[in-house]
Amino acid sequence: MVLYTAAAIASLLRGSYLSTGDRLLALAFPLIAVVVLRAGQRSARLRETLYDIITLVIGSISLATMLVIAMAAIFGTAHPLTLAIRLWLYASVYLGVERVVLLFLQRSAIRDERFAVPAIIVGAGVVGSQLARRLSADPSYGLRPVGLIDSDPLPTADDLRPPPVPILGGISDLGVAVRDTGAQHVILAFSGEPDHLLANEVRTCQQMGIAVSLIPRLFESMNERTTLDHVGGLPLLTLHAIDPHGWQFAIKHAIDRSVAAVVLIVMAPIMLTIAVAIRMSSPGPILFRQRRVGRDGHEFDVVKFRTMRAAVPASASTTFMLGSDLAPGGVEGMDRRTRIGRVLRNLSLDELPQLFNVLRGDMSLVGPRPERPEYAARFATSVVGYEDRHRVRSGITGWAQVHGLRGQTSISDRVEWDNYYILNWSLRLDLRILAMTVAEILRFREG
Repeated sequence: MVLYTAAAIASLLRGSYLSTGDRLLALAFPLIAVVVLRAGQRSARLRETLYDIITLVIGSISLATMLVIAMAAIFGTAHPLTLAIRLWLYASVYLGVERVVLLFLQRSAIRDERFAVPAIIVGAGVVGSQLARRLSADPSYGLRPVGLIDSDPLPTADDLRPPPVPILGGISDLGVAVRDTGAQHVILAFSGEPDHLLANEVRTCQQMGIAVSLIPRLFESMNERTTLDHVGGLPLLTLHAIDPHGWQFAIKHAIDRSVAAVVLIVMAPIMLTIAVAIRMSSPGPILFRQRRVGRDGHEFDVVKFRTMRAAVPASASTTFMLGSDLAPGGVEGMDRRTRIGRVLRNLSLDELPQLFNVLRGDMSLVGPRPERPEYAARFATSVVGYEDRHRVRSGITGWAQVHGLRGQTSISDRVEWDNYYILNWSLRLDLRILAMTVAEILRFREG
């Protein structure tokens, strides 16, 4: 209906007579677009993003428009290109708006516990417990964990903490647990249960119409480039890694430097104004420099606009102690932010001088945030996978930051998000992170 509305408006607002061929093309366009959309649509995912919707809509409508132009060339219609452009524009806007509205309505609905799908997780070890906590903390996935299944739970680092949801028994109790809890989704995490028993329970769940998902072995090494093949009846997953020293990252770094140079030129008047405001607001240097650790353990000085007053004597200040599993950042100890400093931080304008770090090759526009040497050394021994971030250049913004992990937030969560970025890196992912960063800045975040 939306596509036919777009086609009708594109035809009626033309202001001139349409030939029979033009009218037929306008009538055929929605059907072609629907077929292309269906062909390009992936299987349902737990959480669809705004980026996924926009790329699907624009890509599908563009392909449908090209097919219409090809048909127009075959049938020799009067105004093929003009009509096609109008069809593309109205269809992209109307369908895009409809999909975005539906997405927000869906997200609003699944955040209500009444509409969330109850799920049982098989495996009460480290991975199963972490999954249960993540799903409980983030309702946007649409799954509500109601219990764990494991006859012999593996020990976890969180043994002193109670399980996020109750353990409902072993694998033989899965059917009873599904009936008692009303679960409609079963997720296989890691457990000590034999594979043949798990396979039998999977078949039973599927016969009952219950969705089944699983976390695969070696998931730490898997990314979106992993391909599925079959050798006879055996599935074969092939892992495709990205080389941070390869040609793809060389292109990324060239783009980084080019964009940094352009932004510095465009933002020069604003940066000059900020520099004057900082100089007038409080005594001290305009720029703040701090030692950080980047790719391959290389240390460099990160540059920001100064947002704080000069430090008071140690005897008059409160000693800052970083809490367990927290990354440093934000306001540490006494709040010494100046009035202009608060505004700069809220709008992330204090980060602009880091574009010079990008020009020098110390940093990228997108990547894991660099840390101070003393904290990097500490986290390298206490947080699993922390040192993996040093395979790539540090970034002004990153995958962890656009998901709210800024300031004094969980370092283990940051590591998980940053390592996901490294494993799944692409220029498209970089563009997505930059767009999410701009959206977050426009919300004028506090802190």
